[in-house]
Amino acid sequence: MTAPKATLINDPDNLIAELIAGMVSAHPDLLQVEGDTGRAIVAVNGPRDGKVGIVVGGGSGHEPAFAGYVGRGLADAAPLGNIFASPSPSQIMDAGFAADGGAGVLFLYGNYTGDVMNFGMAAEGLAEHGITARSFVVTDDIASAPADRIDERRGIAGDFFVFKVAGAAADLGLPLDAVEDAARRANDATRTMGVALSACTMPQTGLSNFDLPRGEMEIGMGIHGEPGIARGPAEGADAVADRLLAPILDELALGAGDSVAVLVNGLGSTPLMELYLLHRRVAEMLGARGTAIHQSWVGNYCTSLDMGGASVTLMRLDDDLRRWLDHPCETPALRVGQSVAPPVAPPRKTRERAKADGRRRVPRDALKTDGPVTPDMFRALMEAAAVAILSDAPRLNRLDGAIGDGDHGTTMETGWKAIRAVLADRADDATVSEMCTDMADAFLQSVGASAGPLYASGFAAAGHAVSDRLNLDAAALVAWLDGMRAGIVARGGAAPGDKTMVDAWAPAVDAARAALGAGANWAAIMDAAANAAATGADATRDMYSARGRSKKLGARAVGHADPGAASAALMIRAWADAARGMAV
Repeated sequence: MTAPKATLINDPDNLIAELIAGMVSAHPDLLQVEGDTGRAIVAVNGPRDGKVGIVVGGGSGHEPAFAGYVGRGLADAAPLGNIFASPSPSQIMDAGFAADGGAGVLFLYGNYTGDVMNFGMAAEGLAEHGITARSFVVTDDIASAPADRIDERRGIAGDFFVFKVAGAAADLGLPLDAVEDAARRANDATRTMGVALSACTMPQTGLSNFDLPRGEMEIGMGIHGEPGIARGPAEGADAVADRLLAPILDELALGAGDSVAVLVNGLGSTPLMELYLLHRRVAEMLGARGTAIHQSWVGNYCTSLDMGGASVTLMRLDDDLRRWLDHPCETPALRVGQSVAPPVAPPRKTRERAKADGRRRVPRDALKTDGPVTPDMFRALMEAAAVAILSDAPRLNRLDGAIGDGDHGTTMETGWKAIRAVLADRADDATVSEMCTDMADAFLQSVGASAGPLYASGFAAAGHAVSDRLNLDAAALVAWLDGMRAGIVARGGAAPGDKTMVDAWAPAVDAARAALGAGANWAAIMDAAANAAATGADATRDMYSARGRSKKLGARAVGHADPGAASAALMIRAWADAARGMAV
């Protein structure tokens, strides 16, 4: 077994909090933390009344992205998610409140399912407080989808240029529509291709999140360790630059008289010397076409922990994009122009944020008490699922490493640890629906990523389905399972056959209904659901992926089980095994 890599990390559970403390202590003139979650890094002299607020964000592990671009003249705030996972809605809302100057807020982030869901939910939450928030997704990664499906592409190092342009447009006082249009123009003019030379090390385990043999390279690798479009023998700087630049030059149709900005970006552990070798070849190829380089950046700007490799990004410039790119800014990771003096402005208006008034308690008098599954037994079922997930997290990470970013087990472990904590803090007489409300909130706020909104919606819908009951009978248990499925589908939109967790949940519910119709008791119903979920999860091996990060892999995803379906099957099996012991 491979030994964990030595790192300078203390407790992985405290990693993000300590990262934030380190950034703020290193740059106290630029950065501060605002909001109850402790995850929103805010520019000391960024937000101001009358200016569009710029919020950039995503998972941690890409430093200096995203918080490194918070400062004067660029982003006003950045919520930090867990490693490679989207921030949660509450974390994003903290950043949105901090950035709000009364002119609207623009969220900018890479095009990933979890980010889209979590930032979308945050925008809905801000709207309830009278704040207009819009989302803009960056789609610069050529390798992740063909040109005729450009809206499906990932956002990778091109974030750098899109963030810079949007931040400048906002700093110059443009209204929200114009700032959003500036971001769109930057995104349309930006293309990226990357190559990985080694895997990245996951902080939680000290192990690589995918396998890349020495002497090979992965073309089109995503910044979370997602597999690219091809794997082959490693090549020298010129050959790699040619390979990366060819599709960029083709799509941007660059020629004589054109002007570009260039970013040669390291993915975490590639020496600067090698990045300059790549830039040398990029400059040579652009010069041969008569295309001028207006400005270049070479270094680590959007990384993937300690991954070896690099990406090349070009932005084709027009007069406006050039002006916005040259607009002064000062952040921990980027300084353009002369030092930017803090804006002279009156104190910002205080905007009160309504606080939740505590946990809701359901009146007990009208609740149905027939049924064998008491709230205590339901709590024990949830504990069984937590134990199963925590025990099998490494296997789930390995499954995810084959077609995703290698952290699904860690993500689910985080969520179930949060559920354990919230249930331990809940009164012993809590109803099933009350516990489900708590679990939904715990999963959403602790996880972020795509699993956070999906399981939060599932638990919320499941709790609502049995909100009229104290104890669950067999029919109510099936309704609860169906609520889980319905909530997940409503939030994510997946259907059976898409190679997602729905491929386990849907057959589980169908089997549970069939067992109920045949007169089975509640334990037998759970067993039927677990068997069907396992079969459904196993069937995902032969499927192409229609959703999520693995969709970009096409045929390369075939032969690998979906990790979300595998974790769903694992939870349902844990419930069934626990139910069997309770029903004896």
